[in-house]
Amino acid sequence: MARILIIEDEAAIRRVLVKILSEENKGYEVFEAEDGLAGMEILKNEDFDLVLCDIKMPKMDGVEVLEAVKKIKPEIPMVMISGHGDLETAVNTMKLGAFDYISKPPDLNRLLNTVRIALDRKELVVENTRLKKKVSKNYEMVGESPEIEQIKEMIEKVAPTEARVLITGPNGTGKELVAHWLHQKSDRSTGPMIEVNCAAIPSELIESELFGHVKGAFTSANKDRAGKFEAANGGTIFLDEVGDMSLSAQAKVLRALQENKVQRVGSDKDIKVNVRVITATNKNLKNEIEAGNFREDLYHRLAVILIKVPPLNDRRDDIPLLVDYFSEKISTEHGTTKKKFTPKAIKLLQEYDWTGNIRELRNVVERLIILGGKEISVEDVKLFASK
Repeated sequence: MARILIIEDEAAIRRVLVKILSEENKGYEVFEAEDGLAGMEILKNEDFDLVLCDIKMPKMDGVEVLEAVKKIKPEIPMVMISGHGDLETAVNTMKLGAFDYISKPPDLNRLLNTVRIALDRKELVVENTRLKKKVSKNYEMVGESPEIEQIKEMIEKVAPTEARVLITGPNGTGKELVAHWLHQKSDRSTGPMIEVNCAAIPSELIESELFGHVKGAFTSANKDRAGKFEAANGGTIFLDEVGDMSLSAQAKVLRALQENKVQRVGSDKDIKVNVRVITATNKNLKNEIEAGNFREDLYHRLAVILIKVPPLNDRRDDIPLLVDYFSEKISTEHGTTKKKFTPKAIKLLQEYDWTGNIRELRNVVERLIILGGKEISVEDVKLFASK
């Protein structure tokens, strides 16, 4: 049942709108408010699928209501009701986020058509929000330990914002999974997610990789090429192992963050970019700052939110869940039946020193599935999981 709120100070207009909507569809549950303040009190305490709101009202006008609703419940479509003198204002409300407007006296067909389309849009918005909360299985963060639950909670809070995030932790702990969760649960999830491994790119090429270059900028630059920042426009760029970036590249990244502009190597032309930056490192950047290897001003720009991913040895209670997850995933990849691990085999795996963290555990599980028996035993673990 669709819940519709009508905010209108003219009682006659309210009665007409209620009658039209109620007769059109028995599934419409229609509520009334006689002015903007009364409407906002109702909206604060109840959820609606659509709001029809007059523009000219005492106490609180329709534009103020629209702006307030967009802050507290942005998913609710707002259709503005305009008198003849309010037409220009009604058009301007579209720029503020109104779904549409209808004129007084309301045209029956236009009103009903607008309501139907607005309700359909609300369903799409709700569904899209629900899907965003479901992270792709490829980037699922498995675990129920307090450390992992804390990271998941932080992601839920931080992802919808534009805050920059620095993810720290040893190699193999899953820092890239955190980055993908942040992107997929953000409003940028429909945009690109561009990954750059700063440690894998030679220092003399990192600037070209990040910002692009123009033809002739250096010996092998035989044509113009866009960089990763341009490719990530409208989405997220993930700078992995950012602690390995050269000081020269750091200066340009700092400028990009400050001005939302980049320059291709060999060009003095500014290119505007709209990018959220997420970074990760296995280094202690404060130590790198003291050693003169990392810019302090860039660190403070990147580390607005700091997420520390713990080593596997600090979350051993998650190992049974991880083994089961990897066992199913790897068996599917190899087209084989999922193998069970005996409780004693799991216990032995929990006692290992996982210096390679999640990445090492996955490799061991894959080796056991390929080489072990129908059921993975302690003997299999001792034989095939040895360091």
